[in-house]
Amino acid sequence: MHLFADIRALVIDALTAMAADGALPEGLETSNVTVEPPRDAAHGDMATNAAMVLAKPAGMKPRDIAEALAPRLEADARIASAEVAGPGFLNIRLAPQVWRDTVAAVLAEGPAFGRSQMGAGTKVNVEYVSANPTGPLHVGHTRGAVFGDALAALLEYAGHDVTREYVINDGGAQIDTLARSVYLRYLEAHGRDVSFPEGVYPGDYLVPVGASLKDKVGDAYLDQPEEVWLDPIRDFATDAMMDLIRADLKRLGVEMDVFFSEKSLYGTGRIEAAIAALDAKGLIYRGTLAPPKGKLPEDWEAREQTLFRSTAYGDDVDRPIQKSDGAWTYFAPDIAYHFDKVERGFDALINVFGADHGGYVKRMKAAVAALTDDRVPLDIKLTQLVRLTRDGEPLKMSKRAGTFVTLADVIEMVGADVTRFVMLTRKNDAPLDFDVSKVLEQSKDNPVYYVQYAHARVQSVLRRAAEQGIDASDAALARADLSGLDHPAEQALAAKLAEWPRLVEIAARTHEPHRIAFYLYELAAGLHGLWNLGNSETQLRFLQDDKSHSPAKIALPRAVSIVIAAGLGILGVAPADEMR
Repeated sequence: MHLFADIRALVIDALTAMAADGALPEGLETSNVTVEPPRDAAHGDMATNAAMVLAKPAGMKPRDIAEALAPRLEADARIASAEVAGPGFLNIRLAPQVWRDTVAAVLAEGPAFGRSQMGAGTKVNVEYVSANPTGPLHVGHTRGAVFGDALAALLEYAGHDVTREYVINDGGAQIDTLARSVYLRYLEAHGRDVSFPEGVYPGDYLVPVGASLKDKVGDAYLDQPEEVWLDPIRDFATDAMMDLIRADLKRLGVEMDVFFSEKSLYGTGRIEAAIAALDAKGLIYRGTLAPPKGKLPEDWEAREQTLFRSTAYGDDVDRPIQKSDGAWTYFAPDIAYHFDKVERGFDALINVFGADHGGYVKRMKAAVAALTDDRVPLDIKLTQLVRLTRDGEPLKMSKRAGTFVTLADVIEMVGADVTRFVMLTRKNDAPLDFDVSKVLEQSKDNPVYYVQYAHARVQSVLRRAAEQGIDASDAALARADLSGLDHPAEQALAAKLAEWPRLVEIAARTHEPHRIAFYLYELAAGLHGLWNLGNSETQLRFLQDDKSHSPAKIALPRAVSIVIAAGLGILGVAPADEMR
């Protein structure tokens, strides 16, 4: 059941009938006709812009169309009233039975309620985390990991075929630095006194890596020149760091489908093939870039380079792909990597980057647009910084990492479920304050507790119903006489349930999983509000003195718990059965 889609279909059918009757011109485009909640809930349950959208192409006044459309909608049993407002909006009120049918539909469909086939099997690649394999994941990586993972789950829920991918940046100079850092720990494991010069990675997380290297090779690399040990230690250290990163992701409940090695692009002709594809389109040329705006760097030198004509696809300047000495720039393997994704048959690409990658967005979008002739869209989502505090004070850096707070530290403090939910309580491009004390408070101000408590409350009701011998199975509740759900608070909560399928599709279309967290908080608020009303209005209590009336009253909160569990599932959070 998708109530908003069903009522929109009713509107479209009525418009089609009006055209057939001569009340509207034939062939009007109705794709922009919407049915959605009104801005002011006092105006009704839904509103449609049909008259406003069709007035100009129909050559009619919006109110004339709305006034002709209203009685056709009111002829349907689901519509209590359709009232023309303002210049031609149509406000719709639904019959009480619609809300009871919504509750029954949730119970009948169970976890499938709200699932969508909007994606129609579209193959989507979501690349996220992709941290340099030089150390453990930090709190900034955590936000990108949670956002990307929830977005992938959301897209699957909406009918897309999703691949979760991590690109291992193992082809750059940072891996040489990692190898040198591990070599120092290797010397340390042999009892040598070492110092850590500026530019290496000093974190204690490399101590066991150095010890493991000693166990593997013994003293083979002692007092040897760098050319002897650099390449093998690069590979050894990268593997060790990726094991560490995989363990961190597992703590967070993140599982990747693909780990793609950037190094695999080098020396295989794959970079050359991608650049050749752009060259064949006339987008590669030799040229000299203008100096950067503002104060010139001291080492600025105008020199001829191989450039990609990214300005042809919306970028601010053309981008170098090959240096004057023939070496590839960082951009070249990124182009090849995305070319590889396109060659693997993905219909859409999504990259989740940290805020520091903002300057990379236009060039990467230009490259993918050029490679695919605008056929494959690339959406790049930037995750802003996380300010980690305890009681309002900045949290101290991790002793293990040396320079930052790790993902493992955060999970140890608050747990994976809390971490994931809190990371989604702000839009991805907004800074996030994460106070590890406040997120453990048991209060309305703690959104994860508030939502979990709503689910746990319902589970408590179901346990008490079973103790009273009431059949509170979903099948039994779906068959119950729900005519007693007639209080405005009950109908308002059922109306919130009806928004779930629409909300899923909007969140998936806009790539905004935080909408799920916001919705769950509002749904939980409705459940808690109804619970509290039952303290003074006995007819609203979920368990009635007359047991025959209880199934109808239990049906609504049970439907709420089904949707909460589904929403938490998208966020990667386990629903709580009880709170302690």
